[in-house]
Amino acid sequence: MKPMRALALTAFFLAPALAAAADMDGSQLSLLWGVPFAGVLMSIALLPLVAPHFWHQHFGKVTAAWALAFLLPFALAFGPQAATAGLIHALVAEYLPFVILLAALFTVAGGIYIRGNLHGSALLNTGLLAIGAALASFMGTTGASMLLIRPLIRANDGRKHVTHVVVFFIFVVSNAGGSLTPLGDPPLFLGFLKGVDFFWTFQHIWPETLFLVSVLLALFFVVDAWFWRQPGEQLPADPTPDTPPESFGFDGKVNFALLAVVVALVLMSGVWKSDVQWDVMGTVVGLPGLVRDAGLIVVTLVSLALTPGQVHEDNQFNWGPMQEVAKLFAGIFLTIIPVIAMLKAGVNGPFGAIVSAVTRPDGAPDPAMYFWASGLLSSFLDNAPTYLVFFNTAGGDPVTMMTTHAATLAAISAGSVFMGANTYIGNAPNLMVKAIAEDRGVNMPSFFGYMLWSAGILMPLFVVITFVWLR
Repeated sequence: MKPMRALALTAFFLAPALAAAADMDGSQLSLLWGVPFAGVLMSIALLPLVAPHFWHQHFGKVTAAWALAFLLPFALAFGPQAATAGLIHALVAEYLPFVILLAALFTVAGGIYIRGNLHGSALLNTGLLAIGAALASFMGTTGASMLLIRPLIRANDGRKHVTHVVVFFIFVVSNAGGSLTPLGDPPLFLGFLKGVDFFWTFQHIWPETLFLVSVLLALFFVVDAWFWRQPGEQLPADPTPDTPPESFGFDGKVNFALLAVVVALVLMSGVWKSDVQWDVMGTVVGLPGLVRDAGLIVVTLVSLALTPGQVHEDNQFNWGPMQEVAKLFAGIFLTIIPVIAMLKAGVNGPFGAIVSAVTRPDGAPDPAMYFWASGLLSSFLDNAPTYLVFFNTAGGDPVTMMTTHAATLAAISAGSVFMGANTYIGNAPNLMVKAIAEDRGVNMPSFFGYMLWSAGILMPLFVVITFVWLR
């Protein structure tokens, strides 16, 4: 009985108004409800440093423990039905569509082998990053990342320093490059679903995107060229007899067609309106979403069936990175529920100071503050709901947002996408790229080590963007 009494006592202190808890009014929640979410983040940040073997073996169990640390007290405070409804919503409305799309892109991109004798010079690496940035807005940051990270790592497998290559890849391809269309990043797709025109983002934040991507590519070229010239940077070649150079080309070409199907399915789910829907314990499941997810599952299975085994072998394709992301984000999507509720409560919630900070004294929205607030929260929270919170805070009407408050919508869009690069969990492909790189033997920075990179390189650029475009 002691554990149950402890949970009941915890629930008592966490819920100042239990009677009004059925709909999880964020204004009635204590900040202590955010402890499990903070626990997941701190586990991801610290355990790989202090207990790497334990974390590698048990990260799924650790994440599940934090999820239960939220779910069980929540069930006691608000009732089993409310807890089940919250679990179903996180699973059906958010987690499963997220994982299904990620798995489809991971599988399809992993079935494309870019062949050829690629040598990771500064010019080649910069070119691959530039191509990835261009592709990201049309096939998504996840699709572009999964397509190019393997050939990029393979091209640099004869070099001593590779960490910076992957870090800049996350900056450019996994984040900044996806800022121009709703296909690029989930926050922009949610804006599209809310009524923002498909090309609005391209028309309004292309200067900021061009600046950020160009400066990052130029800085990367300088850094990579410096490393390239250092003694011992290029590891001795394998003393085996010379083999004929491999011609440049693609294996597993069928996956390009499947990639187009993935993009079409995602776009279809946004433009197709249907009255056919089902209510699953308060979570509405629409027909377009079901068709999209079913289609993505079929695409994944078709890719596995049609991709030659040699392509997967050449790509060193395995499910380890996908499993890691799926397990970690399961805990994140569940424990983030009360945090998002508190944000949605606006000025009346525990995070009221943050919401108030984005408004000028005359009541008008402050684009610069919206940029930083949406961006910094997107660095640690899911950037899609964070985008929606600030979209609604600024008014929520798409016509007004695209005209009268165009500067504010541009700031929210840029902040949500750009600053996803600040941490490994700011955007899903960040963590997946890290997992693939580590699987290939690249010594990636720790959670806080990566933040030192982002703080030193990205933050000054965000300050420039603020003063040039968001004053």
